[in-house]
Amino acid sequence: MTGFTRRETMFGTIAGLAAAPLAAAAREAPSLDTLARRKGIRFGSAIAWGAPGADRGSFANPAYARLVSSECGSIVSENEMKWQWLRPSPTTFAFERFDAILGWAEREHLAVRGHNLLWHQPKWFPAWLNSYDFGATPKREAERVLTTHIDTVLGRYGKRITSYDVVNEAVRPADGVLYDTSLSRAMGGAEPTLDLAFHTARAAAPGAQLVYNDYMSWEPGNAAHRTGVLKLLEGFRRRGTPVDALGIQSHLVTQGLDTKASVATLERDWRHFLDAVTQMGYRLLLTELDVRDNALPADVTTRDRAVADFTRGYLDVTLSYPAVRDVLSWGLCDRYSWIEGFEPRKDGSRRRPTLYDTQFRAKPMREAVAAAFAAAPPR
Repeated sequence: MTGFTRRETMFGTIAGLAAAPLAAAAREAPSLDTLARRKGIRFGSAIAWGAPGADRGSFANPAYARLVSSECGSIVSENEMKWQWLRPSPTTFAFERFDAILGWAEREHLAVRGHNLLWHQPKWFPAWLNSYDFGATPKREAERVLTTHIDTVLGRYGKRITSYDVVNEAVRPADGVLYDTSLSRAMGGAEPTLDLAFHTARAAAPGAQLVYNDYMSWEPGNAAHRTGVLKLLEGFRRRGTPVDALGIQSHLVTQGLDTKASVATLERDWRHFLDAVTQMGYRLLLTELDVRDNALPADVTTRDRAVADFTRGYLDVTLSYPAVRDVLSWGLCDRYSWIEGFEPRKDGSRRRPTLYDTQFRAKPMREAVAAAFAAAPPR
């Protein structure tokens, strides 16, 4: 293979369909992870659990698994570590699906990120937690419920996972205020709840990177969200909460065909935000990269080019910060992206938010990510 290992080689066309045999590459080129590592960055992707043979973005889908393992140096489970899937009741855990993902990743020599230990929004709590009776000593019981969850998960996986999204999306985007939940009400506030999550994670996994993860972005309408996140990060530092990094989800939304003008308009406020975060001593991760092709025409060639250009502009700005050491896409293939179901296009055209199309063919967005890694300053 011209000196490349299997992971250092990407396949321009993996397969026509998930169930089809894997096709040999028409060309060889360095994988995205190889390009990223040349600059001290690691590239990865989300992946899901699936039954063998299921047409899903799963490690059990041979075509998708091959794509992920050939392009990536790390993975994160799309859903299987979240409370709704992992904690079906106050007294039970369901580890089977995440265990299967982790086992596959280890066989493929892929690092694994843990996502997440506390998604601090009521709508993402399991139903039992929203209605839980915390009894006569609610603070003590809420602390027990939270610490039991974190200690159990980290106790099971130990050093097999070295980076965790400890808290996910605790800031309300509309006003920058912290969400109120059953746990925070029982504990007397959101801040002590989040602090306890991080202190518990540090004690249980002293060598792991502990991350606060959120979707504040650079598009218009995110200013209050960014301000709220900065306030939260400042509070963590002031109170001595052990938070190592900010996870920037990077669910991007295109602003029209003039991507150069869009990037120029958005860059100043985005740099202001990143400057403030890094000056507090936090590292950065891009944890869930994909792009909604809003305000773009249905024509696939035009759309793909604009998405690629917008992605490249965002990465050029954000990767200019040496604090960024990880970039993960939220899936690699349009066929399995969550965005189609979450926000379909009004014109009926299928969304094209990832690096590969529904037929597993590399798109201009893949080229844009590769070029951004090549252009990034070394860490």
